[in-house]
Amino acid sequence: MASIAENILQVRGRIASACRAFDRLPATVHLLAVSKTCPGVSVREAFDAGQRDFGENYVQEALAKITELADLRADSGDPIRWHLIGPLQSNKAREVAANFDWVHSVDRMKLAQRLSDLRPPALAPLQVCLQVNISGEDSKSGVAPEATLALARAVAALPNLNLRGLMAIPEPAADLAAQRAPHRALRKLLEALNAEGLELDTLSIGMSADLEAAVAEGATWVRVGRAIFGSRPAKSAPTS
Repeated sequence: MASIAENILQVRGRIASACRAFDRLPATVHLLAVSKTCPGVSVREAFDAGQRDFGENYVQEALAKITELADLRADSGDPIRWHLIGPLQSNKAREVAANFDWVHSVDRMKLAQRLSDLRPPALAPLQVCLQVNISGEDSKSGVAPEATLALARAVAALPNLNLRGLMAIPEPAADLAAQRAPHRALRKLLEALNAEGLELDTLSIGMSADLEAAVAEGATWVRVGRAIFGSRPAKSAPTS
């Protein structure tokens, strides 16, 4: 069985190959290691292999790891960075505002306002993406594409947030062409927002199964868990 360090090298190799295939610069595509349900020791192993950005879905689980691995944040030269990529309930906004560097799953103004209000003044602005329900699935969180501009303008005006771009979890598809379609739609939406005067630079799209399609359509963050940490144990999802 390959080690976490070997898996990270393989995933970075996939990113580099996709960049070559689709005329992208590898430096423009960042790897977000999705560490949900993984123990802190696995995150530390990935950190020791050079990975710095980690994505978590569940707030309480993430807070335990953030506390356990606090020494990795104390390195002012190249510290660990924590990204929330799962749905967020407003009652968890205080903990998230105080402990995370990024939130990829902002989908309503009430949540954005609370994150801004609760961000500790000693910290840099919280980097955020708007989650868009790009495939129109009833089971998925996210703002509707047609409502994204209004929400983006409102969130961009908040003082303690830095609106960076858009995130989506498209409906699974079997082949590259089908996978590219929703990623392309999200990219075009980002371009439309920028044409309206916003200055967004981030597309958080693509996972283990559709990484290449995401890179082809302009991903700047690809969120990869299974290909780095292996299959996760079956478990009921904890409360966010």
